[in-house]
Amino acid sequence: MDYKIKEVAQRIKGLREILDISQDEMAEVTGVSAAQYERYEAGECDFSFTFLYKCAERFGVDIIEILTGDKPKLHFYNIVRKGQGLPINRRAGFSYQHLAHLFQNKLAEPFLVTVPYCEEEQNKPIELSYHDGQEFDYIISGSLKVQMESHEEILHAGDSVYYDSSHGHGMIAAGGEPCVFLAIILKKQSESEE
Repeated sequence: MDYKIKEVAQRIKGLREILDISQDEMAEVTGVSAAQYERYEAGECDFSFTFLYKCAERFGVDIIEILTGDKPKLHFYNIVRKGQGLPINRRAGFSYQHLAHLFQNKLAEPFLVTVPYCEEEQNKPIELSYHDGQEFDYIISGSLKVQMESHEEILHAGDSVYYDSSHGHGMIAAGGEPCVFLAIILKKQSESEE
């Protein structure tokens, strides 16, 4: 499945307009400038996963609705066979497969993530993301250089990290080969659930 940027942008714009939310509010919610938000909504540039996640949160919809236009329908269980996760390519070279895309009212977003190794990234600052909730990452193969604000760690196959994702976090493949890991993003509980 190939999700076209323009189609996703149209769904974001449509949801924003239906919910009567201003572009300025969405820019603030997603942590981008108003001009950048306008470019996203016009379909002029690709979206980061964090941007899509924050849009879905604000709109009160599943991220899958933004990506596909379909609402998840399963509520008991959802099996995803090897290699059949919903593909999401949202960060240069990163490949995400959503592993529960048909399940509705998810408390977590599980992904199988493949990060390509890039020699040029090894000595540059790692771009940090911020989003509500918590995240658990388990390394399946390869090595991952993880930046948690000012802390840097190298994780190898079998290692894991659990963190508050409202703090700056970012990652790149290390060790000269791609890294594959399981990422489980746990949504922030609403105040009524706490």
